[in-house]
Amino acid sequence: MTAVRDVLLIALISFLGAAAAGLVGAVLLRMLRRRSVTVSLTVVAGVTVMAMLAGTLAVARAMFLSPHDLTVVTTVVAMASVVSLATALLLGRWVVARSRELARAARTFGEDGSFAAPGREATAELAELGRELAATSDRLAESRERERALEASRRELVAWISHDLRTPLAGLRAMSEALEDGVVADPQRYFRQIRAEVERMNRMVGDLFELSRIHAGALALTPTRISAHDLVGEALAGAGPLAREHGVRLVGDRVESVPIEVDAEEMTRVLANLLVNAIRRTPADGTVAVAAERREDCVVLSVTDGCGGIPEEDLPRVFDTGWRGTEARTPPAGAGLGLAIVRGIVEAHDGRAGVCNVSGGCRFEVTLPSAP
Repeated sequence: MTAVRDVLLIALISFLGAAAAGLVGAVLLRMLRRRSVTVSLTVVAGVTVMAMLAGTLAVARAMFLSPHDLTVVTTVVAMASVVSLATALLLGRWVVARSRELARAARTFGEDGSFAAPGREATAELAELGRELAATSDRLAESRERERALEASRRELVAWISHDLRTPLAGLRAMSEALEDGVVADPQRYFRQIRAEVERMNRMVGDLFELSRIHAGALALTPTRISAHDLVGEALAGAGPLAREHGVRLVGDRVESVPIEVDAEEMTRVLANLLVNAIRRTPADGTVAVAAERREDCVVLSVTDGCGGIPEEDLPRVFDTGWRGTEARTPPAGAGLGLAIVRGIVEAHDGRAGVCNVSGGCRFEVTLPSAP
């Protein structure tokens, strides 16, 4: 029992001495928390040594060691403290050096916008931070590239819209002046022409408004469960007069009655844009075919025209804002916004829009998640 009591007493005395040193170290760390990591590591090493020294000295005095033995113990602890502090200083300087290298590399974010992690070895935490900064740099580069492309698209769109608005405005001005001067032999024809130009400009402004909502993420959808057969039927009925005017046949005999959950109004606009686009680019006596079918866990709506095909180099740009096609397609009547609106609405439904060339024309496909 006496031995147990002695052990417990020694443990208590050493703990109290070490706790006192640890308390002093905690106060120092708090006071120096804004200093270099080298200082913090030195304090930690010093606290460790001082805690051991305080506990040893307290136990030594309680055990009434001889002066010679106490000197030996103190010398041993002192040498250990020197080695510990030197090690802490070296480790701290190494960590600080790696941190400064990482900081210098991070400054390139504000200079050339790129980041390359230092090649020298670092701690696991600093290496992880370097990888995260490199990944962030890649994402920022992609974002800047998208921003540049979007800005170029905006400038082109402004130029195209300005051109498309200038032409009808000049025509409206000329016709209004002719009517005002009373030099028109058939005023009704001019009135009909003015009305047609105003309606075209109104559609253009509507497309711009819709595209701005899509780009701003403000397109509010109200999904409802609807049959693809009914959706396609409404779109075909709306495009019928234009098809007859252009002498184009509309075919919709491959439309399955599969359910989908979409905003019926917005998706009708998608199909209407695709149908109008196809009709205007299909020669007279040509055919525009609409289909709807289930594929695995999705529903595919497609519009196939007889435009003669799209050059392969233009296929990736078909849904870009302001894209108007090339000499392989007849000149469009709009501002090149219809297909960009199609992609925006479809992606808002968690779907995707695509296009591919087929024999004699091309096929636009809208892939949507199927309803449960």
